[in-house]
Amino acid sequence: MNGTLLDTSSPTDKKTEKYKSRRRIAREFILQGIYQWRTAGGTTSFIEQQLRESDEFKHVDEKHFTHVLQGALQSVDELEKIIQPCLDRPLNELSPVEFAILLLSTFELSHHPEIPYRAILNEAIELARTYGGSDGHKYVNGVLDKLAARLRSVEIQAQKATKNRV
Repeated sequence: MNGTLLDTSSPTDKKTEKYKSRRRIAREFILQGIYQWRTAGGTTSFIEQQLRESDEFKHVDEKHFTHVLQGALQSVDELEKIIQPCLDRPLNELSPVEFAILLLSTFELSHHPEIPYRAILNEAIELARTYGGSDGHKYVNGVLDKLAARLRSVEIQAQKATKNRV
């Protein structure tokens, strides 16, 4: 994990430095891109190019950023069909931030089996805490728990079996 970024969460923190991995920073940019697509529209290539112009983009895991942003936006309909059964309301009633986090995380859960589901859930919850509404992280956590049970059932069962043996 190579990369740090200054995180100034609140002005009273006196600019505390917090380590962020290149993958975490990529997810923040992906979130921003999906948010932009959802609220203002635009093509995937235009949004990607705009994000790449940021000074902070040099800290991004570019391969992951490109694959997930393009993949999620190209398969929105498929991902929405996966997400909707786990929601208590229509997708269009979600905040743009919650929608973006769920789209990003669902893409990772379904297309990146090499990333542990727990890592995907934890990253999504952190994004929701940082960028979402006051209790958005709880909602995202509940939805992703249901999604993980459907998309990563084998991994979850293997993890439970390992815990039971210890």
